[in-house]
Amino acid sequence: MSFLKKHFKGDPNIWAIIVGLSVFSLLAVYSSTGTLAYRTAGGNTAYHIIRHTSFLVIGLTVTFVLHMFPYKYYALISQWLMVVVIPLLVFTLLFGVDENDATRRISILGLTFQSSDLAKMALIMYLAQRLASRQSEIRELKKTLLPMFIMIGLVCVLILPANFSTSAMLFGVCVVLLFVGRASIKQLSGLCAITMVIGVILVASLYLMQKSGIDNNITQRGTTIVNRIERFWGNNAEEDDVLGKNFQTTQAKIAVGTGGFFGKGPGNSVQRNFLPHPYSDFIFAIIIEEWGILGGMAVLFLYLNLLYRTILIVRKCDKTFPAFLVTGLSLSVVFQALINMAVAVGLMPVTGQPLPLISMGGTSILFTGAALGIILSVSREVRRQEELRARKVAKEAEAESEVEPIPQNN
Repeated sequence: MSFLKKHFKGDPNIWAIIVGLSVFSLLAVYSSTGTLAYRTAGGNTAYHIIRHTSFLVIGLTVTFVLHMFPYKYYALISQWLMVVVIPLLVFTLLFGVDENDATRRISILGLTFQSSDLAKMALIMYLAQRLASRQSEIRELKKTLLPMFIMIGLVCVLILPANFSTSAMLFGVCVVLLFVGRASIKQLSGLCAITMVIGVILVASLYLMQKSGIDNNITQRGTTIVNRIERFWGNNAEEDDVLGKNFQTTQAKIAVGTGGFFGKGPGNSVQRNFLPHPYSDFIFAIIIEEWGILGGMAVLFLYLNLLYRTILIVRKCDKTFPAFLVTGLSLSVVFQALINMAVAVGLMPVTGQPLPLISMGGTSILFTGAALGIILSVSREVRRQEELRARKVAKEAEAESEVEPIPQNN
């Protein structure tokens, strides 16, 4: 126990949440990769769980390493990260590796890398730094808010053609962060409306270009986005289920519906053999099928508890940058988790968002680990300041107790 206290700093509850999510991840990924193993690993069911465990170890190592650095360093690198991220997103859009009809990844030395995950963290760090340094001018539209919104719009537009859900989620997190950063609600509402109109126009343009014969991976994304929304909100949703057009959501609903309260038991999932990507996009449905509603509620509790613990950290911050940084990073992790779970139970259209720290996927685990490491870095400093204040109060109390009382004359 003393070893853990010495080396694992920050909020111990967050460390416990990380361990809990990792355990769920190992159990769910091992159970849901059986079919994949027969397709890609010659039936070796240990291959993917060993690979996933390796990524988990790397991600948790990143968490440990980053939590040891003072948070002030993240303010210093935030500006430089944006210089790297913008060209990287452009390169991914133009020359990225095709995956599920979308150019979301780039290949570096034989390893594929999802640049949008880096962009999410970089943009949040940039906004946190800018908001902290411009608090006295936050109500000045042209000088402060507009430049930040232009940067948000640029990053989100570059992500949108390949990954609409990530773009929309990141935009929402940034808007909430600006609101927390005391931006004018009137100005924020106007800029949000303009940005959303631009997003709708862009998606519509991609859709029309694909329908008119300009058929490539980028234009196909517009059609995919429109089709998913139509199938979810359309009048023929039930008919689409029967015809198999909503195959993913139908199989996920079956998994959730047959799981019951206690589930079928670990490794007893049936829908893992039918669901596309049961180890990533729909892993929450597999968790409910095997562990029941009780297991699903446990996973939900871990993410909500993470949000609660980060709120406590923010309240104890005596500076604005770490408060904004923790707010943005925690919202990005928890929002992504809620979106994934909502898709699995049929409350949202299919998005392709992985469940943070649980779904199989190296890049997602790596940057989730990085975000948690930065949050723990802030928590570590907050707790250190609390300990220093407690020692100071104790010393003052001890000094007062050592002062001899002045004798009084009767």
